[in-house]
Amino acid sequence: MINVIDELKRVSGVGDARLFGASDYSMRVWLKPDKMAACGLTPSAVAAAVEAQNSQFAAGKFGAAPTGDDQVFTYTVTTQGRFSDVSQFDDIILRASPDGSTLRLEDVARVDLGAQTYDFSATYNGKPTVPIGIYLQPEANALEATNAVNARMAELSNGFPEGLVHAVPFDTTKFVEVSIKEVAKTFAEALLLVVLVIYLFLQNVRATLIPLIAIPVSLVGAFAGMYALGFSINLLTLFGMVLAIGIVVDDAIIVLENVERVMTAEGLSPRDAALKAMEEISGPIVAVTLSLCAVFIPVGFLGGLAGELYRSSRSPSRSRS
Repeated sequence: MINVIDELKRVSGVGDARLFGASDYSMRVWLKPDKMAACGLTPSAVAAAVEAQNSQFAAGKFGAAPTGDDQVFTYTVTTQGRFSDVSQFDDIILRASPDGSTLRLEDVARVDLGAQTYDFSATYNGKPTVPIGIYLQPEANALEATNAVNARMAELSNGFPEGLVHAVPFDTTKFVEVSIKEVAKTFAEALLLVVLVIYLFLQNVRATLIPLIAIPVSLVGAFAGMYALGFSINLLTLFGMVLAIGIVVDDAIIVLENVERVMTAEGLSPRDAALKAMEEISGPIVAVTLSLCAVFIPVGFLGGLAGELYRSSRSPSRSRS
């Protein structure tokens, strides 16, 4: 897993990769209360004996400077380091009697090699698993980073031991993908709605083509404004895009119907009819827009978690600038 973590951290777009529930090896000493009481021992006394005998220190050398010149050889003293085997811990002496008898750790405890902590346990489909969390870099593309991580894991899985497989049980980019699909779906529904409403009621192909062109142009302008203000494409901005499409469709239908009505009723030219129609409906359209602004703009000034959520749609670097 250590090698996998290092490989994932080097993937483009990945800010960090963390291994959850990693269990470091540790020698576990399970004390037996009944035998501890019979021998008159306390846990602190056992811990002191383990610390005293399971130690590592520099033993030094024999014949090293500043000994006399007659010393020809220098001998380095090597001692046993920290214990690494269960049997070595079992032989730790807790008490020695004058008659030569000793009380060892194995007499009052069970020693085995286990994990340092058992506070975390992860399973996937009822089987033990090692979860890895992937964190995105600031301003990185979540979809591209996810595809790159999946591709890298597919390469690494070729060298996994037999029986070890990888899976992605939780992927936050699914929400982004669904949101993008909803925007495209809303865009298609808006275009279809415009065609049906305008053509069925006005019976004019030219009038139908005007909003079909205006809607994509409005979306391009919205993306340009988002880029200029430092907003990134995320769930909030995609949700706002869905609302904007609906507003553009409504306004386009209202404007075209009113222009057509003025042209038919008063016999004005398209230009004059458009000017007069906009004089009549500019106020209501602006009022609707201001009403929506009055609803959504104050949300950006909220405090706490809700406020941070709405303000997080801005790109960090552009926000600071």
